[in-house]
Amino acid sequence: MDHFRRHRGLLAVQSKIPIKDEYILSLVYTPGVADPCLAIHEDPEASFTYTMRGNTVAVVTDGSSVLSFGDAGPRAALPVMEGKCVLLKTLAGLDAFPLCAAERDPKRLARLIQCLTPTFGGFAIEDIASPRSFELLEALEGMSDADLPVPFFFNDMQGACSVVLAALRNALKVTGKEIKSLRAVITGAGGAGISVARFLRKAGVPDISLCDRHGIVWEGRQEGMNRFKQAAARELNPDGRKGTIADALKGADLFVGLSAARTVEPAAIRAMARKPIVFALANPTPEIQADEAKEAGAAVVLTGGVNYRHGMNVALAFPGILRGAIDCRATRIYDEMLIAAADAIAARVPEKEIGPERIVPRVFDLRVGPAVAEAVAGAAVALGVARADVDPE
Repeated sequence: MDHFRRHRGLLAVQSKIPIKDEYILSLVYTPGVADPCLAIHEDPEASFTYTMRGNTVAVVTDGSSVLSFGDAGPRAALPVMEGKCVLLKTLAGLDAFPLCAAERDPKRLARLIQCLTPTFGGFAIEDIASPRSFELLEALEGMSDADLPVPFFFNDMQGACSVVLAALRNALKVTGKEIKSLRAVITGAGGAGISVARFLRKAGVPDISLCDRHGIVWEGRQEGMNRFKQAAARELNPDGRKGTIADALKGADLFVGLSAARTVEPAAIRAMARKPIVFALANPTPEIQADEAKEAGAAVVLTGGVNYRHGMNVALAFPGILRGAIDCRATRIYDEMLIAAADAIAARVPEKEIGPERIVPRVFDLRVGPAVAEAVAGAAVALGVARADVDPE
């Protein structure tokens, strides 16, 4: 707490040009500022060159799903958003500013984001509870490139997709399994869980059981459902499988926890297939402790905290993804770009070092952000969605 109190938060605004005399003042303010104003008036795209816009991200939240606190509100979310901004600067060189909005209507929040596009080169969207996160995603995806000409990135959803796939790539090398033969169980049927389930299906995992606190999600279930869960059930569970989380884990190869603390017992890990892979990513306390999962027979274990020996965090993904998308001026971030990011993250672990204790790079491996940015920009170029003439390297 002391460092937050002493510094009054983690962020400050600092001028890039020291104003030492009247001449410098005349360049950065009046009359010198008129020249870039005129250039931007003639070509709005010039704002990416002459202003902070080309390197600045807004980190947006409504504070409805903050860490383990849940609906903490926008004011209590501000320290978390400041921390995200620090990571964006440290790991990707992006200037970032937190926007904690007292707005719970997804359509109005989408409109707020749209109204701020003249200032920001991209938006990182954080800690918004499901199903509002999906409703906000729908609202933003429904806008044209003209109305929303910069990328938006749902970190809890898209960032989780990239880091989970990156970890899985190397975990498969440890266990000798193939992605096309996996049975997976994902707990947590909110924004992260549904997004990761769909993403892993697209990446090649054929059999995925999505679960929440009530058990396996199946179409027609009444308890704890919404239209986004129903859609996921139709897509992922066409046979209508039912049962508890423990039932789903019997014989499964992969567990991905994106839910709540201590929701999986060691007995459920013992009931999984040979050499099970366990990603217990609930934060700050995982679904099962790493040591418990290892003792129960897990071949590879990851948890969600950066302080754990087995820790993995979305900070491996989101700074580089945003850096790459903004640099190539993509207006959307597509799954192919997230897959490219995952492969870049996985590749940062040298082949000779991959093992049960080492399947993802350290969060503060400063090579990760640039590698991810290069991969994302390259994927955008390949997709034909890059609007800037940029060499991904």
